Amino acid sequence: MEAKLAAREQEQAQVITSLTLQNEWLLEQLKLSRKKLFGRSSEQAEQMVMDQLSLTYNELEAYAFGTKAATEKQITVKAHERKRQSGNVLDVVPKGTPTEVVEHRLPENERICSACGSELVEIGKEVRRTLQMKPAEFWVREDVYYTYACKNCEQETGEANIVKAAKEPSLLPGSFASAEAVAYLAAQKFVMYSPLYRLEQEFNRQGLKLSRQTMANWLLNSSEKWLQPVYDTLHEQLCRETVLHADETTLQVLREPGRSSTSKSYMWLYRTSGCAKQAIVLYEYQPTRKAEHAERFLQGFSGWLHADGYQGYHKLPENIRVVGCWAHARRKFDEALQTLPKEMQKDSPAAIGECYCSRLFKLEQAFAELTPEERYEKRLEQEKPVLDALLSWTNEMQVKTVPKSTLGRAIHYLLEQWPYLTRYLEDGRLELSNNRAERSIKPFVMGRKNWLFANTAGGARASSLIYSLIETAKENGLDPYRYLLWILRNAPQLSETDEAWAEKLLPARAPKECYMPQ
Repeated sequence: MEAKLAAREQEQAQVITSLTLQNEWLLEQLKLSRKKLFGRSSEQAEQMVMDQLSLTYNELEAYAFGTKAATEKQITVKAHERKRQSGNVLDVVPKGTPTEVVEHRLPENERICSACGSELVEIGKEVRRTLQMKPAEFWVREDVYYTYACKNCEQETGEANIVKAAKEPSLLPGSFASAEAVAYLAAQKFVMYSPLYRLEQEFNRQGLKLSRQTMANWLLNSSEKWLQPVYDTLHEQLCRETVLHADETTLQVLREPGRSSTSKSYMWLYRTSGCAKQAIVLYEYQPTRKAEHAERFLQGFSGWLHADGYQGYHKLPENIRVVGCWAHARRKFDEALQTLPKEMQKDSPAAIGECYCSRLFKLEQAFAELTPEERYEKRLEQEKPVLDALLSWTNEMQVKTVPKSTLGRAIHYLLEQWPYLTRYLEDGRLELSNNRAERSIKPFVMGRKNWLFANTAGGARASSLIYSLIETAKENGLDPYRYLLWILRNAPQLSETDEAWAEKLLPARAPKECYMPQ
């Protein structure tokens, strides 16, 4: 009887423990959901938590040097100030903006002095400047090509020698699309994130009956015919780099053969690192998240690839060395920190873990102005001891932490990704995080919030081409609209005379008028 009671008590104790852990897990998920909805998006530690940095560094010294203190040379970073806008419109508009002057004078019959009857003379003026705007204009352009004939030949031989004015090649034969119209639509959708149905409504209000289907066809056909070759040339240049970044995000495609409209598709992103002479940002649409897509896209590339913790990148060939992202590691500790009450955050293990990561970022900020060779040496000197201390601390905490808790998952992520997270020490050109790729994929994510989905796989591929050239243009200081306009104006003519015409339309060869105004 007593044995049965003891067994029942043990069983109930196990149930209570299980329910307690489940309740804690649910509370953690609730707090994380609230933080994602209403909290700050940055995982940088607050000042209260940053106070732990001194504790972290003391522990670092204990782990790495025993009682010997580590010396650290302070490196100053360039200061910067936020520019404030004044009330002068000339501080807002770029240089060279045309000015319309409207003069206001008294009528002649009012230029009489009310006191003595003499004529009034101008003695000064007051200038008030305002910014003027108007909606986008549209008009019809007629290119008239005349035909000529020799009347003398016609009289003498009976046959006239006929000569026609040379025609400029059309952007899209059989269509009334122009380079200006397509570039404008691309900028509105992929830079300003305005869906085509909104543009259709706006045009209708101005009396222009341009359907969204027509606009979509223009963008799709122009991308396939003129932007794809430029994209392919940039792709070849990208794969010749030694350091790249990669990321991916979801996309919904409604009409894709063999797949339901609710299936998840993916937009992959690949871009150059900060050490590249010319920045290149390329998107690629794929229906799945399989590693084979990245392997195929990066064929010919050999070097380091910055990525997040997605296991697909770790299946790439050995000549591609994946570099982990410390921003993701720090984010895991930040999530664990946010599940705790305010009064428990300061001295918590989650705060210590986050501060170790923040210590690395502060050191990287100090090394920002160094050469790659100098940065490599400084990392081994100052960051390697921090990493050693963090690994020792993490191994100790792994034993004390519940695996399925947010802190347990942060520790598991850190240990699992450790070989990739520490790989940035191999070369001074490598970066601590993959934030460069995340910043580049953000414009697509912002656009997706507005237009929500792609109708067809062809439309998704066209989007990847346009986004690639727009983001590459922005990274190189070019205005996206002007750069696309330059490509679409010149590509039809160049393609008739030069097989390597796409190379002449790369961002590095763009004229001055394509650059952003200073």
